[in-house]
Amino acid sequence: MIKALLWDLDNTLLDFPTAEREALRGAFATFGLGPCPDDLVARYSVLNAGYWKRLEQGEITKAWLLPERFRDFFHREGIDFTDYDAFNAEYQWRLGGVVAFHDHSDQLLRDLRGKVKQYLVTNGSRVTQERKLIRSGLGELLDGVFISELVGAEKPSLDFFRPVLEAIGPYDREELLLIGDSLTSDMAGGNRAGIPCCWYNPKGAPIPPGYDIRYDIRDLNQVREIVAQSGI
Repeated sequence: MIKALLWDLDNTLLDFPTAEREALRGAFATFGLGPCPDDLVARYSVLNAGYWKRLEQGEITKAWLLPERFRDFFHREGIDFTDYDAFNAEYQWRLGGVVAFHDHSDQLLRDLRGKVKQYLVTNGSRVTQERKLIRSGLGELLDGVFISELVGAEKPSLDFFRPVLEAIGPYDREELLLIGDSLTSDMAGGNRAGIPCCWYNPKGAPIPPGYDIRYDIRDLNQVREIVAQSGI
């Protein structure tokens, strides 16, 4: 029987690309850097994702990543701007202010409240994620929030999941379910920690070898059915 859900935030409960696009354009406007068309956003998104993959692999720190990605981006794009810390701070603030739910995830968490415990496990920066949780109202629906910056380690490291498991109380691993979109962060982390995994995979991509995925879902509302059936 599933008694606790561990939710990822970006690209799972919330639509990250929408927030990323609006935050980047807003920061460009704030610093007078001109237009920020879709193709520029797309190139930034690819570059940014690469930096976060390196973070997951333990190659870099988050403190280095946050301004460095913009130094790299502006250099590649030939943008004459060097106050990377200021740009990052503006971007992070704006990123936390854009809320777009996937699959009415806010209502889903309300429906599941009281039936199972629900926790957030995220690698996003503290200032951004805490603002998202307030503005979205999701923070009020969760039983606990674990942000890597505060935990002291990043998913998929066991150094992230060990303190999470200690904090939420004694559960058999089969009583837990980790739901996330990232194979390399969420699914890999759940596998390392021995937690059953549910891959949020709206595009129906094939499951690559090397991952133990209990559930492969297209819509987050399928989690409601999974929880209900686990108690049968």
